[in-house]
Amino acid sequence: MTHANDRFTSDVIQASLIAAADEMFAILRKTAMSPIIYEVLDVGTGITDAHGELVSSGAGIPTFVGVLDKAVKRILDLHGIESIRDGDLFITNDPYYGGVTHLNDVVIALPVFAEGVLVAWAASIAHWNDVGGKTPGSMAVDVSEIFQEGLRLPAVRLFKGGKPIRSVIDIIEANSRLPEFVRGDLWAQVAASRRAETRIRQMIESYGLAAYHGALAALFAEGESRGRTGLAGLPKGTFTITEEQDDWALWQAAIMISDDRFTVDLRGNPEQSPAPYNTSRDGAVIAAQMVFKALTDPTLFTNAGSFRALEVITEPGTIFHATGNAPHGYYFETRIRLYDMLWQCLARAMPDRLPAGNFASICGTVIAGTHPDTGRRFTMVEPQMGGWGASRERDGLDAMYSACHGETFNCPVEICESRYGIDVAYKRLNETDEGRGRHSGGKGLSLVYRPRGKAVLSAGFSRNRQPVWSLQGGSLGGTNGLTVRRKGGASEDYAFVSGLVIEAGDEIVIRTANGGGYHPQNAF
Repeated sequence: MTHANDRFTSDVIQASLIAAADEMFAILRKTAMSPIIYEVLDVGTGITDAHGELVSSGAGIPTFVGVLDKAVKRILDLHGIESIRDGDLFITNDPYYGGVTHLNDVVIALPVFAEGVLVAWAASIAHWNDVGGKTPGSMAVDVSEIFQEGLRLPAVRLFKGGKPIRSVIDIIEANSRLPEFVRGDLWAQVAASRRAETRIRQMIESYGLAAYHGALAALFAEGESRGRTGLAGLPKGTFTITEEQDDWALWQAAIMISDDRFTVDLRGNPEQSPAPYNTSRDGAVIAAQMVFKALTDPTLFTNAGSFRALEVITEPGTIFHATGNAPHGYYFETRIRLYDMLWQCLARAMPDRLPAGNFASICGTVIAGTHPDTGRRFTMVEPQMGGWGASRERDGLDAMYSACHGETFNCPVEICESRYGIDVAYKRLNETDEGRGRHSGGKGLSLVYRPRGKAVLSAGFSRNRQPVWSLQGGSLGGTNGLTVRRKGGASEDYAFVSGLVIEAGDEIVIRTANGGGYHPQNAF
C-alpha cells in the first residue's frame, strides 16, 4: 500500500521509528544477563537510514547514541554497501573499526531490508562485563597497546543468510572469563535488533517506501532547522579555554560560534598516551555533539540533521584523535573531561544560562571475584553518582550520574549483595562544605563495599586532584577518590588502579565530589 507523503503520514512514520528504538531498549533491558545492562542501563539503541545517518534513538547513555551511526558508517566503509545482504548481522567493539569507545562496549548492527532494498540499520551498544585482557573486567590501567585490553572484533559478520556464524561466537565466548554472560547479552542485543527490523518492515508495508523516505528527509530537515534556530540564540564569537588536568597536562579548546556554524577546535592538545586514556576522533565528536545539542535543541530526539551546523576539528595522534594501536580502556574519562571543559568554556560566557561544574567522572568501579556462597564467577561494573553544579536559579542536584552519562541507574544494594556477595556498609550523601554559594553544588556520595570473599579491583576516578569548577565566585566543588582500607589497618589511596587484590575483610571506600557553587552578587 502506498500513502501520500503528507505531514500526518510523515509524523506517524517518525513516531513509529522512535517507538521501534524504544522497543529495542525495552527488550534489551528485559532479556540481558548482566546487571550492568538490565539495572544500570549501560546501553544505547538506535535506528539509522541505509547509509548510517541517525534516525531515532532509545533511552540509555546519551553518548552511546552518538556511537551507533558512526559504527554503521564504518561497517559500510569496510564492507561496501553493495555487499550487504538481507540476513547479515555485524558486530564490532574496536574503536579503530567503528566501535568508537573501548573493547567492553559491543555494537550489534542489523541491516534491514524491505521490498528487496536496504532501508535501515537497527543497532545497539552494550557494556559486556568481560572481553578478556589482562585483568578481570577488561579494564586494566597498566597497558600500552590496545592488544592488551581484550578481544578485538573488527566489524565482522556475526550472521550470514539469517544464520549465526558459529565460529565467530565460539571465538567470542572463548575470550571471556564470563562466557555465559557474554552469550546471554549478545543474544539480547540480537533480539532487540530483530524486533526493530520487524517494526520497520511492517511500517513500510503499511505506508510504502516513498512515504518512508519522505518522512526521513522531513525528520532530518526538522533536526537541522531546530539546531540552527538554537544556534541563532547563542552569543557569537570565539571562546577559548586552557585547563590543567590531574596529571598536570594542559588541555585546550576553542569554540567559534557564528550565525551558521558552531566549530570546536581541539588542535594543539597532548599527544596520545601509551596508557588507556585516549579517545577516538569519533569520541571527541560525540562530546562536542552533546554540548551542541544541549545548547541548541535539548527537547527533540536526536537525528543526523541535528548536527549539520556543527564542525569538530581534531589533530591525529593526540588524545582526542588516537591512531595506530593506542589503548582506549578508560576513554570515557577523557571524553567526559573534554565535555566538561567545553561546558566550562561556554559557561564562563553564559553564566546566566549554564550551571557550574559537576563531578565529571564515571568513577567506574569494577570488582571481580567468585561468589562466596555459590562459587560462581562474577564481575560487578558500577558507575558512581556525584554532585551537579549550582545555577543562577537553584542548588545543584544531589547524587546524579555525570552530565553526559544520561538515563542510567545505580545497581541496587540488594543486587550487589545477593548477586556478587559484596556487602554495602553504607551509601550516603556527602556532608562536606565544598561547593558552597548563594546556590550550592549538589552533594556527592560516600559509600563502602565489603567483599565477603577474595576479589580483584579495577577503577578509574578523574577529578581526583583538580576540584570541580564553580561560577560567579561560588566555592569550588570537591574531588573524587577511592581508598582501600585493609583489615590490618593500612590504608591505600587510588585514582586509577587495576588488578588490585582485595581480601575478605578489606573495605573499598568511595567518595565522589560535590558540584561547584554559584554565587552571583546580583541574583536577587
